[in-house]
Amino acid sequence: MTKMGLALSVVFSTIAGYVLAVPDIRSINYLTLLALAVGGYCMVGASNVYNQIIERDLDKKMHRTANRPIASGRVKPQSAFILAAALTVVGLYILYTINPKTAMFAAISIFLYTSVYTPLKPVTPLSVFVGAFPGAIPFMLGWVAETNNFGIEAGMLFMIQFFWQFPHFWAIGWFLYDDYERGGFSMLPTGKKDNKTLRQIILYTIWLIIVSIFPAFGVTGRLYLTPISAVLVFLAGVWMLLAAVNLYQKRTDKAARSLMLVSVTYISLIQIIYVLDKILR
Repeated sequence: MTKMGLALSVVFSTIAGYVLAVPDIRSINYLTLLALAVGGYCMVGASNVYNQIIERDLDKKMHRTANRPIASGRVKPQSAFILAAALTVVGLYILYTINPKTAMFAAISIFLYTSVYTPLKPVTPLSVFVGAFPGAIPFMLGWVAETNNFGIEAGMLFMIQFFWQFPHFWAIGWFLYDDYERGGFSMLPTGKKDNKTLRQIILYTIWLIIVSIFPAFGVTGRLYLTPISAVLVFLAGVWMLLAAVNLYQKRTDKAARSLMLVSVTYISLIQIIYVLDKILR
């Protein structure tokens, strides 16, 4: 119901953002870290449950989602709503105990995901752009939790995860194109598996690479990346770009799936590099 794998990856991003924000690694408040993890999981889980409630009829039409608890009829929408509401209330309360801004951004995320992104999915490919906003909040949420401030550092973390989502989700939209079509979703930027879509995947991957190494130039406040780590982040970006170019050349579902897997590895890898850079600096 809460999509545990996805939720845990989001929690990982949030924790990484928190660790990057602490003045010194020895000053980590583990109670705050626990609250951030539990509260963050509740919010992501709630969003996923709301999404399944809203899309239950469309989920029935697609192979990959037909067996979801609500779509398959194993869980009633009313019961799912009680779960989602409980997760929302508990998650917001826990995050509010950290600071009000953390709870506010979490609330914005769940609102955009459930009330804007989800309803737009059957209507326009622009839903991916809208969905990139709540999807980019977790990485910067950890920074806000530690500092109670949204500054250039949190904004930079937001931008990294924002640009990452386009090649990631368009790769998914490519190899699941037929299944999405059965559900009435148009997830690719042009609505078709064409060269324009492939060029946009490459373009956004390039933007992602540029944004990811920005902290190495000392223009992002306390968020800094040493030259060695910047090179590692850049090489990870090149790896992802090569996967995007491979999709452009082959135009196959296998190449799109490969890009998706590379992108998932990429975002976790650069977050680990950022954190280790801070710890070992």
